[in-house]
Amino acid sequence: MPFHHSGEIKDSSKSLLKQQATVNEARCEKEENLVYSTGQKIFFMPRIIAVVNQKGGVGKTTTSINLGAYLAGLSQRVLLVDLDPQANATSGLGIDHKQLAKGIYEVLATDADVTEAIVPSSIPGLDVLPATLSLAGANIELVPLDRREFLLEDQLQKLADYDYIIIDSPPSLGLLTVNGLVAAREVLIPVQSEYYSLEGLGQLMETIELVKSNLQPDLKILGIVLTMYDPRFRLSSAVLEELYKYFPQEQIFKSVIPRNVRLAEAPSYGQTIVHYDPKSPGAKAYKKLAHEIHGTKKPS
Repeated sequence: MPFHHSGEIKDSSKSLLKQQATVNEARCEKEENLVYSTGQKIFFMPRIIAVVNQKGGVGKTTTSINLGAYLAGLSQRVLLVDLDPQANATSGLGIDHKQLAKGIYEVLATDADVTEAIVPSSIPGLDVLPATLSLAGANIELVPLDRREFLLEDQLQKLADYDYIIIDSPPSLGLLTVNGLVAAREVLIPVQSEYYSLEGLGQLMETIELVKSNLQPDLKILGIVLTMYDPRFRLSSAVLEELYKYFPQEQIFKSVIPRNVRLAEAPSYGQTIVHYDPKSPGAKAYKKLAHEIHGTKKPS
Protein backbone atom coordinates (compact mmCIF):
# COMPACT_ATOMS: atom_id res chain seq x y z
CA MET A 1 0.00 0.00 0.00
CA PRO A 2 1.51 3.43 -0.89
CA PHE A 3 2.77 5.72 1.84
CA HIS A 4 0.70 8.87 2.34
CA HIS A 5 2.52 12.09 3.11
CA SER A 6 2.18 15.86 2.81
CA GLY A 7 4.86 18.18 1.39
CA GLU A 8 8.37 17.22 0.34
CA ILE A 9 10.10 14.17 1.74
CA LYS A 10 13.85 14.40 1.89
CA ASP A 11 15.97 11.86 0.03
CA SER A 12 17.15 10.34 3.30
CA SER A 13 13.59 9.87 4.41
CA LYS A 14 12.73 8.29 1.08
CA SER A 15 15.64 5.91 1.52
CA LEU A 16 14.42 5.01 5.00
CA LEU A 17 10.90 4.40 3.73
CA LYS A 18 12.26 2.19 0.96
CA GLN A 19 14.24 0.16 3.48
CA GLN A 20 11.17 -0.15 5.72
CA ALA A 21 9.05 -1.24 2.76
CA THR A 22 11.62 -3.93 1.91
CA VAL A 23 11.58 -5.22 5.48
CA ASN A 24 7.78 -5.07 5.46
CA GLU A 25 7.59 -7.04 2.21
CA ALA A 26 9.87 -9.75 3.56
CA ARG A 27 7.86 -10.01 6.77
CA CYS A 28 4.58 -10.13 4.88
CA GLU A 29 5.90 -12.98 2.73
CA LYS A 30 6.74 -14.86 5.91
CA GLU A 31 3.76 -14.04 8.08
CA GLU A 32 1.23 -12.96 5.43
CA ASN A 33 -0.15 -10.20 7.63
CA LEU A 34 -1.99 -7.28 6.11
CA VAL A 35 -0.19 -3.98 6.47
CA TYR A 36 -1.04 -0.29 6.37
CA SER A 37 1.10 2.78 6.90
CA THR A 38 0.86 6.22 8.46
CA GLY A 39 3.74 8.54 7.69
CA GLN A 40 6.90 6.56 8.39
CA LYS A 41 5.37 4.10 10.86
CA ILE A 42 4.36 0.67 9.68
CA PHE A 43 1.65 -1.36 11.42
CA PHE A 44 1.16 -5.09 10.99
CA MET A 45 -2.52 -5.94 11.08
CA PRO A 46 -3.81 -9.12 12.66
CA ARG A 47 -5.86 -11.74 10.88
CA ILE A 48 -9.43 -10.71 11.59
CA ILE A 49 -11.90 -13.58 11.44
CA ALA A 50 -15.66 -13.16 11.84
CA VAL A 51 -17.47 -16.29 13.05
CA VAL A 52 -20.87 -15.93 11.44
CA ASN A 53 -24.13 -17.80 10.99
CA GLN A 54 -27.51 -16.13 11.42
CA LYS A 55 -28.95 -19.35 12.79
CA GLY A 56 -28.67 -19.72 16.55
CA GLY A 57 -27.34 -22.77 18.33
CA VAL A 58 -24.83 -23.82 15.67
CA GLY A 59 -21.73 -23.40 17.82
CA LYS A 60 -20.54 -19.87 16.94
CA THR A 61 -19.60 -18.92 20.48
CA THR A 62 -18.19 -22.33 21.33
CA THR A 63 -16.07 -22.13 18.20
CA SER A 64 -14.97 -18.55 18.89
CA ILE A 65 -13.78 -19.05 22.45
CA ASN A 66 -12.14 -22.43 21.94
CA LEU A 67 -10.47 -21.44 18.69
CA GLY A 68 -9.16 -18.33 20.45
CA ALA A 69 -7.87 -20.39 23.36
CA TYR A 70 -6.02 -22.86 21.17
CA LEU A 71 -4.53 -20.11 18.97
CA ALA A 72 -3.27 -18.46 22.16
CA GLY A 73 -1.74 -21.82 23.02
CA LEU A 74 0.22 -21.57 19.77
CA SER A 75 1.92 -18.44 21.18
CA GLN A 76 -0.41 -16.13 19.28
CA ARG A 77 -1.82 -12.94 20.77
CA VAL A 78 -5.58 -13.19 20.36
CA LEU A 79 -8.43 -10.75 20.91
CA LEU A 80 -11.97 -12.12 21.10
CA VAL A 81 -14.63 -9.54 20.24
CA ASP A 82 -18.06 -10.38 21.67
CA LEU A 83 -20.64 -8.81 19.34
CA ASP A 84 -23.55 -10.88 20.65
CA PRO A 85 -25.86 -9.04 23.10
CA GLN A 86 -26.29 -12.36 24.94
CA ALA A 87 -22.62 -11.96 25.99
CA ASN A 88 -22.07 -15.72 26.02
CA ALA A 89 -18.48 -15.43 24.79
CA THR A 90 -17.77 -13.01 27.64
CA SER A 91 -19.33 -15.17 30.36
CA GLY A 92 -17.93 -18.32 28.76
CA LEU A 93 -14.46 -17.02 29.58
CA GLY A 94 -15.39 -16.39 33.21
CA ILE A 95 -15.97 -12.64 32.88
CA ASP A 96 -19.03 -11.12 34.58
CA HIS A 97 -20.36 -8.70 31.97
CA LYS A 98 -22.76 -7.17 34.49
CA GLN A 99 -19.83 -5.75 36.44
CA LEU A 100 -18.12 -4.08 33.48
CA ALA A 101 -18.18 -0.31 33.05
CA LYS A 102 -17.17 -0.47 29.39
CA GLY A 103 -17.56 -2.94 26.59
CA ILE A 104 -18.01 -3.16 22.85
CA TYR A 105 -21.21 -1.06 22.95
CA GLU A 106 -19.46 1.90 24.56
CA VAL A 107 -16.63 1.61 22.03
CA LEU A 108 -19.00 1.61 19.05
CA ALA A 109 -21.64 4.06 20.25
CA THR A 110 -19.63 6.61 22.24
CA ASP A 111 -16.14 6.17 20.76
CA ALA A 112 -14.79 5.07 24.14
CA ASP A 113 -11.12 4.09 24.15
CA VAL A 114 -11.05 0.55 22.79
CA THR A 115 -7.88 -0.31 24.69
CA GLU A 116 -9.57 0.60 27.98
CA ALA A 117 -12.52 -1.70 27.23
CA ILE A 118 -10.36 -4.77 26.59
CA VAL A 119 -10.01 -7.16 29.52
CA PRO A 120 -7.64 -10.13 29.89
CA SER A 121 -9.02 -13.65 30.21
CA SER A 122 -7.57 -16.34 32.45
CA ILE A 123 -5.77 -17.74 29.40
CA PRO A 124 -2.38 -16.15 28.68
CA GLY A 125 -2.43 -14.42 25.32
CA LEU A 126 -6.22 -14.27 25.04
CA ASP A 127 -7.96 -10.92 25.67
CA VAL A 128 -11.63 -10.05 25.36
CA LEU A 129 -13.51 -7.00 24.08
CA PRO A 130 -16.64 -7.90 26.05
CA ALA A 131 -20.33 -7.44 25.49
CA THR A 132 -22.31 -5.60 28.14
CA LEU A 133 -26.02 -5.24 28.84
CA SER A 134 -26.10 -2.02 26.78
CA LEU A 135 -25.41 -3.93 23.57
CA ALA A 136 -29.01 -5.20 23.45
CA GLY A 137 -30.27 -2.02 21.75
CA ALA A 138 -27.29 -1.49 19.48
CA ASN A 139 -28.94 -2.60 16.24
CA ILE A 140 -31.34 0.35 16.61
CA GLU A 141 -29.18 2.88 18.44
CA LEU A 142 -26.28 2.69 15.99
CA VAL A 143 -28.43 3.37 12.91
CA PRO A 144 -28.21 7.22 13.01
CA LEU A 145 -24.42 7.26 13.46
CA ASP A 146 -22.03 8.22 10.68
CA ARG A 147 -20.18 5.31 9.09
CA ARG A 148 -22.47 2.98 11.00
CA GLU A 149 -21.30 -0.11 9.09
CA PHE A 150 -17.63 0.78 9.70
CA LEU A 151 -17.74 1.50 13.43
CA LEU A 152 -16.03 -1.73 14.45
CA GLU A 153 -13.48 -1.62 11.65
CA ASP A 154 -12.47 1.91 12.63
CA GLN A 155 -11.86 0.77 16.21
CA LEU A 156 -9.99 -2.44 15.38
CA GLN A 157 -7.62 -0.56 13.10
CA LYS A 158 -6.26 1.05 16.26
CA LEU A 159 -5.06 -2.35 17.49
CA ALA A 160 -1.79 -3.67 16.10
CA ASP A 161 -0.61 -5.83 18.98
CA TYR A 162 -2.60 -8.94 18.11
CA ASP A 163 -1.94 -11.81 15.73
CA TYR A 164 -5.63 -12.76 15.55
CA ILE A 165 -8.90 -10.97 16.22
CA ILE A 166 -11.89 -13.31 16.38
CA ILE A 167 -15.36 -11.77 16.19
CA ASP A 168 -18.22 -13.74 17.73
CA SER A 169 -21.29 -12.56 15.81
CA PRO A 170 -24.91 -12.54 16.99
CA PRO A 171 -27.47 -14.96 15.49
CA SER A 172 -28.85 -12.45 13.00
CA LEU A 173 -27.88 -10.52 9.88
CA GLY A 174 -28.43 -7.11 11.48
CA LEU A 175 -26.16 -4.11 11.86
CA LEU A 176 -23.88 -5.73 14.45
CA THR A 177 -23.21 -8.70 12.19
CA VAL A 178 -22.59 -6.37 9.24
CA ASN A 179 -20.10 -4.44 11.37
CA GLY A 180 -18.32 -7.70 12.10
CA LEU A 181 -18.19 -8.63 8.42
CA VAL A 182 -16.90 -5.20 7.39
CA ALA A 183 -14.21 -5.29 10.09
CA ALA A 184 -13.11 -8.81 9.16
CA ARG A 185 -11.11 -10.04 6.22
CA GLU A 186 -12.06 -13.69 6.66
CA VAL A 187 -15.33 -15.44 7.50
CA LEU A 188 -15.56 -18.72 9.39
CA ILE A 189 -18.99 -20.35 9.14
CA PRO A 190 -19.98 -23.00 11.70
CA VAL A 191 -22.69 -25.30 10.34
CA GLN A 192 -24.58 -27.65 12.63
CA SER A 193 -24.98 -31.15 11.27
CA GLU A 194 -28.76 -30.87 10.99
CA TYR A 195 -31.00 -30.40 7.97
CA TYR A 196 -32.36 -26.94 8.80
CA SER A 197 -28.85 -25.54 9.26
CA LEU A 198 -28.39 -25.76 5.47
CA GLU A 199 -31.46 -23.70 4.66
CA GLY A 200 -30.03 -20.40 5.87
CA LEU A 201 -26.65 -20.77 4.20
CA GLY A 202 -27.88 -19.30 0.92
CA GLN A 203 -29.07 -16.12 2.62
CA LEU A 204 -25.81 -15.87 4.56
CA MET A 205 -23.73 -16.21 1.40
CA GLU A 206 -25.84 -13.50 -0.27
CA THR A 207 -25.21 -11.18 2.68
CA ILE A 208 -21.48 -11.85 2.53
CA GLU A 209 -21.48 -11.07 -1.20
CA LEU A 210 -23.41 -7.83 -0.59
CA VAL A 211 -20.91 -6.76 2.05
CA LYS A 212 -18.05 -7.65 -0.26
CA SER A 213 -19.56 -5.76 -3.20
CA ASN A 214 -20.56 -2.63 -1.32
CA LEU A 215 -18.58 -2.31 1.89
CA GLN A 216 -15.57 -4.61 2.20
CA PRO A 217 -14.04 -5.88 -1.05
CA ASP A 218 -11.27 -7.73 0.82
CA LEU A 219 -13.72 -10.06 2.58
CA LYS A 220 -13.17 -13.76 1.84
CA ILE A 221 -14.58 -17.08 3.02
CA LEU A 222 -12.02 -18.72 5.28
CA GLY A 223 -14.06 -21.90 5.45
CA ILE A 224 -16.96 -23.88 6.82
CA VAL A 225 -16.60 -26.03 9.93
CA LEU A 226 -19.15 -28.72 10.69
CA THR A 227 -20.26 -28.73 14.34
CA MET A 228 -22.21 -31.09 16.61
CA TYR A 229 -21.34 -33.98 14.32
CA ASP A 230 -22.52 -37.42 15.45
CA PRO A 231 -21.41 -40.32 13.23
CA ARG A 232 -24.15 -42.51 14.70
CA PHE A 233 -26.74 -40.48 12.83
CA ARG A 234 -27.04 -40.74 9.09
CA LEU A 235 -28.17 -37.13 8.91
CA SER A 236 -24.76 -35.89 10.08
CA SER A 237 -23.04 -37.60 7.17
CA ALA A 238 -25.76 -36.39 4.79
CA VAL A 239 -25.19 -32.76 5.81
CA LEU A 240 -21.46 -33.13 5.22
CA GLU A 241 -22.14 -34.62 1.78
CA GLU A 242 -24.43 -31.70 0.91
CA LEU A 243 -21.76 -29.20 1.91
CA TYR A 244 -19.30 -30.83 -0.47
CA LYS A 245 -21.89 -30.56 -3.25
CA TYR A 246 -22.31 -26.81 -2.96
CA PHE A 247 -18.93 -25.57 -1.68
CA PRO A 248 -15.39 -26.09 -2.94
CA GLN A 249 -13.54 -28.78 -1.05
CA GLU A 250 -10.87 -26.31 0.06
CA GLN A 251 -13.54 -24.21 1.82
CA ILE A 252 -14.59 -27.05 4.12
CA PHE A 253 -12.30 -27.72 7.04
CA LYS A 254 -11.13 -31.25 7.62
CA SER A 255 -11.59 -30.66 11.33
CA VAL A 256 -15.11 -31.74 12.33
CA ILE A 257 -16.42 -30.76 15.76
CA PRO A 258 -18.26 -33.66 17.40
CA ARG A 259 -21.36 -33.47 19.54
CA ASN A 260 -19.70 -33.53 22.95
CA VAL A 261 -21.20 -33.04 26.41
CA ARG A 262 -17.96 -31.63 27.79
CA LEU A 263 -18.03 -28.83 25.23
CA ALA A 264 -21.53 -27.91 26.36
CA GLU A 265 -20.59 -28.02 30.06
CA ALA A 266 -17.41 -25.93 29.92
CA PRO A 267 -19.00 -22.43 29.54
CA SER A 268 -21.14 -22.92 32.64
CA TYR A 269 -17.87 -23.04 34.59
CA GLY A 270 -16.47 -20.00 32.80
CA GLN A 271 -13.87 -22.14 31.07
CA THR A 272 -12.85 -23.14 27.59
CA ILE A 273 -12.47 -26.80 26.77
CA VAL A 274 -8.69 -26.28 26.95
CA HIS A 275 -8.91 -26.15 30.75
CA TYR A 276 -12.17 -27.96 31.40
CA ASP A 277 -11.33 -31.22 29.65
CA PRO A 278 -8.35 -31.03 27.26
CA LYS A 279 -8.50 -34.77 26.53
CA SER A 280 -12.13 -34.79 25.40
CA PRO A 281 -13.05 -35.37 21.73
CA GLY A 282 -14.29 -31.79 21.49
CA ALA A 283 -10.97 -30.43 22.76
CA LYS A 284 -9.00 -32.49 20.28
CA ALA A 285 -11.23 -31.29 17.43
CA TYR A 286 -10.82 -27.60 18.26
CA LYS A 287 -7.08 -28.03 18.72
CA LYS A 288 -6.94 -29.56 15.24
CA LEU A 289 -9.04 -26.70 13.83
CA ALA A 290 -6.72 -24.10 15.38
CA HIS A 291 -3.70 -25.79 13.81
CA GLU A 292 -5.53 -26.03 10.50
CA ILE A 293 -6.42 -22.32 10.49
CA HIS A 294 -3.03 -21.19 11.75
CA GLY A 295 -1.33 -23.27 9.10
CA THR A 296 -3.42 -21.95 6.22
CA LYS A 297 -2.65 -19.01 4.03
CA LYS A 298 -5.20 -16.25 3.91
CA PRO A 299 -7.79 -17.01 1.24
CA SER A 300 -7.06 -15.23 -2.04
